[in-house]
Amino acid sequence: MATRNIAQLLGKDADHLLNYKSKTIPKEQIHVPNPDFVDQIFVPSNRTPQTLRSLGALFGNGRLANTGYLSILPIDQGIEHSAGASFAKNPIYFDPENIVKLAIEGGCNAVATTFGALSFASRKYAHKIPFVVKINHNELLSYPNKADQIMFGSVRDAWNLGAVAVGATIYFGSENSTRQIMEVSKAFEEAHELGMATILWCYTRNNAFKKDGVDYHTSADLTGQANHLGVTIQADIIKQKLATNNGGYKALNTGGSSYGKLDERIYTELTSEHPIDLCRYQVLNCYNGRAGLINSGGESKGASDLVDAVTTAVVNKRAGGMGLISGRKAFQRPMKEGVDILNAIQDVYLDKSITIA
Repeated sequence: MATRNIAQLLGKDADHLLNYKSKTIPKEQIHVPNPDFVDQIFVPSNRTPQTLRSLGALFGNGRLANTGYLSILPIDQGIEHSAGASFAKNPIYFDPENIVKLAIEGGCNAVATTFGALSFASRKYAHKIPFVVKINHNELLSYPNKADQIMFGSVRDAWNLGAVAVGATIYFGSENSTRQIMEVSKAFEEAHELGMATILWCYTRNNAFKKDGVDYHTSADLTGQANHLGVTIQADIIKQKLATNNGGYKALNTGGSSYGKLDERIYTELTSEHPIDLCRYQVLNCYNGRAGLINSGGESKGASDLVDAVTTAVVNKRAGGMGLISGRKAFQRPMKEGVDILNAIQDVYLDKSITIA
């Protein structure tokens, strides 16, 4: 896909997104994804040779192979959002083999899904596409539903399935976050010992983060701090929702509240209202991009999915991010159309004319 086609897809937002020059964090300070990213960033780290090999496998597969960018297909929604609600639009994905097939046909670096799904696919596909095993979930059958992530299997079991990486979610800000941080921290330590990479689904979750009619779960300041906590427990890659606003800390520090800590320069110097700058603050909190930021693809909204996916990819790339992890936009439609969505995302990262802002 050429840049002009991407510009056509972006429509009236093309100039705003493709030609923007950031005046917040200089791009020279960001560790931008590149073909030598593993050598430059992870070789000097404490990651073992086995983990480096797993990272090499992750970065070396699919249409984005050896670019430093990632396109991952995540399908764990059968647990997180319930199977019926997730797969009713396209029931072929009740069969986990089709999940893996979509990732392969879509040219993804990896497929991220559940213990159960990969247990039925591992012997046939583990050598054909890198596996990321999601080791914890928020099961959605308890009544009332609650925001908690519990372990669904062991790190050792993920390794036995042939995984190159494990993925886990922490709901930062929730009443269960302390336990989740301790559990995932131990799991990531074991994963690195066994030679697997680590990916953290790094989400904020607390009803208090909605204030005066504004939802701050995706504010740059709160998600940025969640990212910083995530890299502290040695996540190699951070999965985060694209920032849509800012000022979560400021909104929660009103009246008699003294929630967290803030510095006005977060809002006046380190960010602006531009979506690329909001995303760059997320990258900044990933140790200036040493841990790659992959943004979520978000829910499927139907006809606008292609434009929405390309828009998110452009913002992520120009901010200094590492790619997209997009599921529902791809699997909640016929497979051929899903492949087209995944390829359109990848085309943004392959297009050398789309540069860091």
